Amino acid sequence: MSTSRIIVTLSLAAIVGGGGYWAGKNDVGAYLRRYVEGTGMATEAEPRHEGTGAVIYYRHPDGMAEYSAKPTNTDDGRPFTPVRASEDISLGASGAVLPAADTSSVTPERKVLYYRNPMGLPDTSKVPKKDSMGMDYLPVYDGEVSDSSTVKVTLGKLQRTGVKTALAERMNVSRKIRVPGTVALDERMVSIVSMRADAFVEDVADVTTGDRITKGENLFHFYSKEIATAGAEYATEMRNGGKPGPESGSALRLKNLGVPSATIASIATERKVPQSIAYTSPRDGVVLERMAVSGMMAEAGDILFRIADVSKVWVIADVPEYELGSVRMGANVSVSVRNVSGMIFRGTVDLIYPEVQMQTRTAKIRIELPNPEGQLIANMYAEVEIEAGAGNPVVAVPNSSIIDTGDRQIVFLDKGEGRFEPMDVALGVRGEDMTEVTKGIAAGDRVVVSANFLLDAESNLNAALSALTQDEANP
Repeated sequence: MSTSRIIVTLSLAAIVGGGGYWAGKNDVGAYLRRYVEGTGMATEAEPRHEGTGAVIYYRHPDGMAEYSAKPTNTDDGRPFTPVRASEDISLGASGAVLPAADTSSVTPERKVLYYRNPMGLPDTSKVPKKDSMGMDYLPVYDGEVSDSSTVKVTLGKLQRTGVKTALAERMNVSRKIRVPGTVALDERMVSIVSMRADAFVEDVADVTTGDRITKGENLFHFYSKEIATAGAEYATEMRNGGKPGPESGSALRLKNLGVPSATIASIATERKVPQSIAYTSPRDGVVLERMAVSGMMAEAGDILFRIADVSKVWVIADVPEYELGSVRMGANVSVSVRNVSGMIFRGTVDLIYPEVQMQTRTAKIRIELPNPEGQLIANMYAEVEIEAGAGNPVVAVPNSSIIDTGDRQIVFLDKGEGRFEPMDVALGVRGEDMTEVTKGIAAGDRVVVSANFLLDAESNLNAALSALTQDEANP
């Protein structure tokens, strides 16, 4: 390398080194960096449109989902940005308030009263807010509901929630009450055979307990001194020209002593008293008890036979106390017994006994049933179905439309245009599918029969929110 080339290289190195030393000493790099950043920000910054009107709330300066109703600062000391009345208050996808420049031409049609918790909790806010799961609070607009309990639902939400309605109608409300029962003898069709005077029993008929007998059939023969004396007086009266008849003195005495009418007529005709008198059955029926024995001495009043007519029987059913209000006199009843499979006996409620059993809290009702073939036997177990309900047409709604809280019963009336109003009602008879409503609604009203529990929850929420004062509605 030549001497001149070496001299030039050393000179350039000295110049570069001296320039670098001067630039470092005067911080030329920091100056250039500030100049470049300033130029970039100037080109990227967008003009900010200042809002007008009063300040309605304050938002986080970084666009985070933090809001305040009064001036406040961030954790690092920066003030929240005021949001004025002309600026849009709707939330974007990120949770930040949308810029005023994007919505400056949009004017809200409705005034937001407050924001409520999206999960239905009784929590409100004056400004937009998110819950702990990041869900936006829902706005409640002025005039959205007519009162604190009325619920307004959009058409889309109606379809999603499955709200269905039906009309209240006038109809007969009935249902079946199924209770156990027992077959019993009709007390009015049981007869006792006894003597009205002391007598000797002779020649008892060949009938035993359980046998069926017919009216007029001989049961036994008897001899009574008192009856023989009265019969002799009547025979003498007839021989002396007396007129036969049941109302004459001697004939009436024989009748009062229990002598059969046929025997009295025989004495009047033959003018003598038979040695023994036949006692006949007073009715068709079944021998329930036989106490007569040939040769016995029966005193007046002793029971010799007990006979029951079983062509009609009773069924005594035990109805729970809480069901008594649904049972009425004359109601149709179906009775089935286990020993007659597939056969149904039909009758009506003949009597509701005026007493409730202390141990079982049930009341007895009596059903009268025809039993011409004698298939129903006393003390037989029976299954009873009673047609309970209102006898005349009443206002009724489907059972599913009623919400019973224990303290109150309500239905939701469909007021049209997606508005539903809860209405307290008084209930009557509850049927299989319909329930009588005695107060609260009229025939023709449309009530909600499906998804009414969702409407009830919404109604309770509205009522709770409307009860909050301005001090209670914390942001």
